[in-house]
Amino acid sequence: MMLGLLLARAGVPTVVLEKHGDFLRDFRGDTIHPSTLELMDELGVLETFLKLPHQEVPELSAQIGDRSLPFADFRHLPTRCKFIALMPQWDFLRFLAAQAAPYSTFQLVMRAEVTGLIDERGRVVGVHATRPEGPLEVRADLVVAADGRASVVREKAGLRVQELGAPMDVLWFRLSRGPDDPQQTMGRFDVGRIFIMINRGEYWQCGYVIPKGSVEEIRQRGLETFRSDVVRLAPFAASREREIRDWEDVKLLTVRVDRLRRWYRPGLLCIGDAAHAMSPIGGVGINLAIQDAVAAANLLAEPLRLGRLTTDHLRLVQRRRELPTRVTQGLQVLIQRRVITRVLGGADQLEPPLLLRLFARFPVLRRFPARLIGVGIRPEHVATPAVAVGLRD
Repeated sequence: MMLGLLLARAGVPTVVLEKHGDFLRDFRGDTIHPSTLELMDELGVLETFLKLPHQEVPELSAQIGDRSLPFADFRHLPTRCKFIALMPQWDFLRFLAAQAAPYSTFQLVMRAEVTGLIDERGRVVGVHATRPEGPLEVRADLVVAADGRASVVREKAGLRVQELGAPMDVLWFRLSRGPDDPQQTMGRFDVGRIFIMINRGEYWQCGYVIPKGSVEEIRQRGLETFRSDVVRLAPFAASREREIRDWEDVKLLTVRVDRLRRWYRPGLLCIGDAAHAMSPIGGVGINLAIQDAVAAANLLAEPLRLGRLTTDHLRLVQRRRELPTRVTQGLQVLIQRRVITRVLGGADQLEPPLLLRLFARFPVLRRFPARLIGVGIRPEHVATPAVAVGLRD
């Protein structure tokens, strides 16, 4: 959606295909990082964006047992917004769609599920899709796969995936919020358990992190045991565990960390999770995807508008974004091995890692993880000009 907005704004006719009839997915990420808020400012829409319901988080802490340890302070970042904004992703997507809608060069087609690629002489020249009213064929100078970690487009393109591994999966469910509940989003590490609660206003979006592949074992222990575990990790929510009526209320998110060896083919480019599935650690997946979109727009808008796009241009996008991806995934995998695996392994005594203790003791050190999480490696900036194109009424 971000790439569609930037390309349409730069005068490139763009069609965005969305599989579903709306954007309402409960288990999409909610974190809008300072780097993304900076992009909203560069587009001149930040003030409008911040009028949407959201929660501002200037500092992150980790709850290790009964100890709360702050480790990232965003208040010193060289950005206009010095906080993470927590906002349901459907609101963010609707906002981007609304910003793009006035451009005559932008078209959003809902309920259009891509099923295959149109390949002519080794070059991708479009996609096949299905809609309720029948099949749809869209031809284009460039097809961009932005369809996530289970990308149909990258599978059809035959691009090779390098698996980096993840030791956990996540069980997602809702609990209602009470008037005396904490306001902030929170995460808790306990012996054998990791629990995350995201403040969604009227309810908590809860993530119960489990060892990879252990969901059937958890189900076999029974729903009552699962409810009891939830109450132990969030005592203030006691009496609300019955809102988990059955296992249908608990959705499994399979965590993957991988990346394509090559993000492109002639006529095709993968970005976001379709190019590099991220671990949920740091909540950076959305923001890495948006950075990919900005880089792609900066590098591809002019050759697309002039009809001169080559595979070399696509190669430049991967070259631009591969280092941030590798560094971020490398840090995520390190944390998975050193922290997540140990916690989920059920060590008898859970001691905070030395680095986390240093962040808690010396506030100035919290600026470094804040920079990595909030801004990232090689942040992108909008360089595509707003071309004079027709606007819809």
